[in-house]
Amino acid sequence: MTIHLTRRQALAALGTAPLFTHAAVHAQSAGGGTVSMVVAYPAGGQADAVARTVQAEFQRKLGSTVIIENAPGGGGFIAAGKVLAAPADGRTLLLGTPLELIQAPLGMAAVKHKPEQFRLLRPIAGTALMLLVRPDMPANNLAELVALAKKSTARPMTYCSGTKGSIFHLVSERLAIDTGVKLLEVPYRGGAQMLPALASGEVDMGFIPLGGAVAGMIKSGRIKALAVTAASRHPAFPEVPTMNESGLVKDFEFDAWAGLVASRAMPEAVAAQLNAAMGAVTSLPQVRKDLEGAGMVMAPAMDLAAADRFYAAETMRYQAIAKAIHLQPE
Repeated sequence: MTIHLTRRQALAALGTAPLFTHAAVHAQSAGGGTVSMVVAYPAGGQADAVARTVQAEFQRKLGSTVIIENAPGGGGFIAAGKVLAAPADGRTLLLGTPLELIQAPLGMAAVKHKPEQFRLLRPIAGTALMLLVRPDMPANNLAELVALAKKSTARPMTYCSGTKGSIFHLVSERLAIDTGVKLLEVPYRGGAQMLPALASGEVDMGFIPLGGAVAGMIKSGRIKALAVTAASRHPAFPEVPTMNESGLVKDFEFDAWAGLVASRAMPEAVAAQLNAAMGAVTSLPQVRKDLEGAGMVMAPAMDLAAADRFYAAETMRYQAIAKAIHLQPE
């Protein structure tokens, strides 16, 4: 079975109108005072790096002191809860990712928030996923990997995953659905545990964001990269084809994006101000250079309506995969 709900189709299905309007009669300006940017992960991770890269310029554009508050744990429930519990006046924002906003509610029963409780004000940057395999894997492209998986009758090919519903889990299952192969999930706490498992041959394959130690491990031959989940090849690895180039899958484009997020209850005027401020920040050459130097790709410029459509399309795509594999929160 093939999932036909692609990012492009999901966007088209939503039309051109904004998904949400809010009477902003009493909208407050976010300028002045202090703005908290909550990050659902510890310092040093990708989302934290994005927050700290934009922090100084975002502060300048708003005319407010911007502090970064790391609130890891609970599948993003802690960070998300802080934002939802605070007044929706632009003073408490989330540097959000699809992991805690969309995916955690799909696989974790303890996570009570829903994607529709949040509004993506503006995506900032993203990191494509690499299809990585153990170094001794006798396959050098996606077609060869799929052929091997179909021949593997003794045991299914294994893939490294995070929590149920995580990007590692859902994208791997999307590959299994689209190609008809059987894959066995092997859960790990996070990317820091997945990379050594791949390098040692403990697990066969996995989709992992191209950041941190990944690039160095690919270049040193400790792991093999077979494909990238992007529309075009990554400039740092021009020899690695896209998933779509294989001809075995279609519209197989996923990335671990990060963006400025707020409660859906935020007044429209405040949301517009924050969207414009972050747009000004991400257009600055030094900010772009710093984010791209960290292996990220800048998100295209989006006004609030475009950001709404993008967020809804991302939500629909991941929910479609979860539905196809009958995923239930645990």
